Amino acid sequence: MAQYPISDAPSDEEAAAHLPKAVRRYDLDWLRIIAIITLLFYHTGMLYVLDWDWHIKSPERSAPMKEVMRWLHQWRMPLLFFISGAGTFFALKRRTYGSYAGERVRRLFVPLLFGMFVIVPPQIYYEWVFKGWFSGSYVDFYPKVLEFQPYRDGVKSGAFSWHHLWFILYLFNYALISIPLYRWLKSSSGQRFTDRIVRLADRRGGALWLAVGLVPSQLLLKPYFPEETHALINDWAYFVKNLLLFWAGYLLTSRTDFAEAFARQRRLFLYATLICTALFYGIIAVWNGGYGVEDVLEPIYTVTVNCLTWFSVLTTIGYGYRYLNVSKPILPKLNEAVYPFYILHQTVIIIIGYYVLTRTGLGVYDGFLVVSLSSGLICIAIYLLLIRPFRLTRLLFGLK
Repeated sequence: MAQYPISDAPSDEEAAAHLPKAVRRYDLDWLRIIAIITLLFYHTGMLYVLDWDWHIKSPERSAPMKEVMRWLHQWRMPLLFFISGAGTFFALKRRTYGSYAGERVRRLFVPLLFGMFVIVPPQIYYEWVFKGWFSGSYVDFYPKVLEFQPYRDGVKSGAFSWHHLWFILYLFNYALISIPLYRWLKSSSGQRFTDRIVRLADRRGGALWLAVGLVPSQLLLKPYFPEETHALINDWAYFVKNLLLFWAGYLLTSRTDFAEAFARQRRLFLYATLICTALFYGIIAVWNGGYGVEDVLEPIYTVTVNCLTWFSVLTTIGYGYRYLNVSKPILPKLNEAVYPFYILHQTVIIIIGYYVLTRTGLGVYDGFLVVSLSSGLICIAIYLLLIRPFRLTRLLFGLK
């Protein structure tokens, strides 16, 4: 990498010319699809999981499902934020910062607003009906959305919310506030920083140490913001965690050296993930044993879960690059469908779940299969029949 005196530092455009040409990472497309399909099953599981509250709940609950979902919670959204950061790197190879910001408005902010007025309100309606808080029709309910009173979990309050679309809201904020970082990373000093991270990642287990960027933020912020609220203004621990993962996705996709190093070391990352998983469940077992050591366990738990998150993401990226970096004819179609699928899926799950829970006698696992599979099929049908063919719905669901 060429070194420049400060007075002769290149412009952003000149610095960008020194970057390697972006090559599409098909593995990231496949991983995005896998992660969002996982979300379909995860949110269906929220109907039946033991202890955790949700919008509607089955009277029959599953403890084993809870333990599976505990682990998935540490992996699924962090992976999506990492992949979203990686996608930003490729987007900025083809766009100016101004056009990038405009595209983020069209593809994130417009679907967010549309979702808050159209996609999310049925979730609140069916929750209120399920809990006996409302007995009228949806037409009678909808004016409550236009009162713009915020929704609150667990109580009958307002009916205005972004619910699961918090992910889109956070991505929109991350995209805009990160532009100065993108500019710096494309500069000569930013490229020298990237060179150092490349050398670290190339060492055996070196990328594991990048968890030191994640763990201290959570040790600092978790005592003040212990819950994941998805409400933005009081969710700073979770907001910062996912922002760091978003930045990591951008940085660690900017050179093919990273992907190759991760693929070579994928087994090491897997072993580290398994060790953290054992510690994770061990801490929970001690915690639930009632030994009165919660204050001691809290920081240990924070370190463990964040290392688990980082190591599992590295493992996924390493194995993905090794085995999934291939194009198939169906991939572009799936890649386009996955975003509207995400926007739709929770609303469809809650509507179908409402009727399964109130009209059938299905238990935990047969109910889980019926709700998840039928929800997936309905989301696909809505996409194919109502979203994909029409310019207006494509715009509202963030498609090109």
